[in-house]
Amino acid sequence: MRPSLPQSLLRLPVAHRALHDIAKGRPENSRAAIRAAIAAGYAIEIDLQLSSDGCAMVFHDDDLDRLTDETGPVRARSREALRAIALKGGDGEGIPDLAEVLDLVAGQVPLLIEVKDQDGQMGRKIGPLEAAAVKGLEGYRGDVALMSFNPHSVERLAALAPQIPRGIVTSAYVPEDWPELPRAVCHDLRNIPDFERSDACFISHEAADLARPRVQGLRDAGVPVLCWTITSPAEEAAARGLADNVTFEGYLSALPT
Repeated sequence: MRPSLPQSLLRLPVAHRALHDIAKGRPENSRAAIRAAIAAGYAIEIDLQLSSDGCAMVFHDDDLDRLTDETGPVRARSREALRAIALKGGDGEGIPDLAEVLDLVAGQVPLLIEVKDQDGQMGRKIGPLEAAAVKGLEGYRGDVALMSFNPHSVERLAALAPQIPRGIVTSAYVPEDWPELPRAVCHDLRNIPDFERSDACFISHEAADLARPRVQGLRDAGVPVLCWTITSPAEEAAARGLADNVTFEGYLSALPT
């Protein structure tokens, strides 16, 4: 079963890590950034990491260091411990979990949820976060799609929740930009060889690489192509000629009239 990506995720620009703006007290993936995106009427992209007790937490990095005053891996802390860790640049709010964010959004705007790679090298050491994401979405009423850079994660999501649209986050995979990955993995993933096997229904591709023939071939075949991460109106204008929607940050993308 290959469900369709909701039309709302093709129509509404997607706020990257929600509508974050540290100058306005809205850290990325924070409740404040999510509320701002809802109020503005944007679709919202969030990221998931796994807690030590198997909960899906809304947080981008593997480690706490950049976004909080704590250090060390997210997966070493429990849900309650993570919820108590304040995000830098906010009003003291801690790291939210998926359940809280779903309650906050409540179907008001569409959600695009990235399941972060837990293997470390895009391999098969995955499963608990995918299961936690799917469990968290049980009974959720609202437009939503799941995605991951790791094609094995996308394949697992398709098996666990065939009714939920899922896609692969894709890239030019320039090896210098991906020091954690062996060059052979970069060369393999660059041409999106796992799209059919993973039962994906869309891709979200690196904006600077949208002209890649494989990307445009998928689009010509009817596969929705989103892109990341647009940082100006000029970039957005260029990307929209090659992609069906944009994920943006650092400015306000124009909403459809």
